[in-house]
Amino acid sequence: MLSDTDLERYSRQLMLPDFSIDQQERLAASRVLVVGCGGLGHPLALYLAGAGIGQLVLADGDCVERSNLPRQLLFGEEHLGMRKAEVLAQRLGGQFPDCGITALPRHLDDASLPEVLAEDAPRIDLIADCSDNYAARFALNRAAVRMRLPLVSASAVRAEGQLAVFDAQRGTPCYRCVYPDSSGVVAQSCRDSGVLGPVVGVLGTLQALEVIKCLTGWGEALYGTLLYLDLRDASQRRLALERRAGCPDCAG
Repeated sequence: MLSDTDLERYSRQLMLPDFSIDQQERLAASRVLVVGCGGLGHPLALYLAGAGIGQLVLADGDCVERSNLPRQLLFGEEHLGMRKAEVLAQRLGGQFPDCGITALPRHLDDASLPEVLAEDAPRIDLIADCSDNYAARFALNRAAVRMRLPLVSASAVRAEGQLAVFDAQRGTPCYRCVYPDSSGVVAQSCRDSGVLGPVVGVLGTLQALEVIKCLTGWGEALYGTLLYLDLRDASQRRLALERRAGCPDCAG
């Protein structure tokens, strides 16, 4: 049950005619795994904690580099060389003490994800994919399909971004239906292709909004839909996705 302090804190979103106290309580009872604490994970985690998510698990094995600072605004020069997940957890915890935040300062893959999502581990309600490589994305997709968890996935490079929601529970296509060949695939990265800071900010914020939609049922989430944005000219496209026959991750 929300306290008087909670009602005051979240009063602006509770003023929305179609956002209820029950939906706010659903956020407070939710636990989200955020994989990647960089340009996408920063705004996503910040807005989820601000919206009243009960628990965040922040996973990233990278350390803070100086080239991260223009986009990952909770990091400063004093954090160079420190683990991103730990620093982000500390910064968010200081600002949002009611949000339970756990740092996993390591990369998650097929070998480590089962431990994080095991039945005897603390429950995860949704996976937010803020990773920057296909190997991680494919591993997260396999885990989401196996555990029947919603997967909200975003990517950004240069001035472009993509956002989609995959949910085996709802029978949507999975990430592997969209990108079927995992052998030798190399994702375009900010490190190689560049990116403007506000681009990852926009995509990470939109990703947080999709997480809130999935957890509360508010609005219409991008289930089975790929949203493509080109922020150079503010153009966008919505692509309806289809399940791929024989998909190695979700078929059968």
